[in-house]
Amino acid sequence: MSNSRVVSLDKSKLDVVKIHDYISNRSYWGKGRTIEQTKASIESSICFGIYINGEQVAFARVVSDTVTFAYLMDVIVFEKYQGNGIGTQLMEAVLNYPDLKSVNWLLNTSGAHGLYEKFGFSKVKEPTNYMSKATI
Repeated sequence: MSNSRVVSLDKSKLDVVKIHDYISNRSYWGKGRTIEQTKASIESSICFGIYINGEQVAFARVVSDTVTFAYLMDVIVFEKYQGNGIGTQLMEAVLNYPDLKSVNWLLNTSGAHGLYEKFGFSKVKEPTNYMSKATI
């Protein structure tokens, strides 16, 4: 059987339990997120999965109006598959998706700046202009 990677936007293929476990238990950004919140966030987003032999190895979701703005979130390459270029492939798939070609991007990361900089992301020029309101 081939080890070829397949990128899909088909939400029915997503391993929601695996995604939720990673976000809720191992990520720094989503600790304690409920399975219901994970499911709702997937339903309300454009989602990308990468699969090897049917197993999900990576995930990312984008919240966007598909015209002017997109927020990249929940980017995951599962531990077993890290360091094999899958993060790069995931970013290429996201940024080349036709419905997201004209948008301005935003993301928040604490440790993957190098990956995102390869794709043209840079630090926000006027961070003091940005505001946030946390509810959780």
